[in-house]
Amino acid sequence: MKDTVSRCPIEEAMQLLSGRWPGLLIYYLKERPKRFGDLRRDNPTVSSRILTLELRKLEAAGVIERVEVAIFPKHVTYELTAAGRELATLLDAIGAWWEGQARSMGAPLATAGR
Repeated sequence: MKDTVSRCPIEEAMQLLSGRWPGLLIYYLKERPKRFGDLRRDNPTVSSRILTLELRKLEAAGVIERVEVAIFPKHVTYELTAAGRELATLLDAIGAWWEGQARSMGAPLATAGR
């Protein structure tokens, strides 16, 4: 990740969550551990390269864990760590806040797939 300007923990957290994919990946991993292909199906517009980079970023931050499943054929799953589950709770709270704000402004909500 890039260096922070202020060394503020909020800035660091926002750097981790910046962009289109990190929040969505955490959202989809809340349900259960998933394989790479499952995450691609959940997010069909993300390229394999970007998905790989985002998964590595979240893994390096300790938010998700890459688990090699030792069955034949061998495969990898991704799941939230304890820190990731805690972060998912915070993201749910932000989502609930936004839904309340959007309702009060009369804005349509994008709740398809929920």
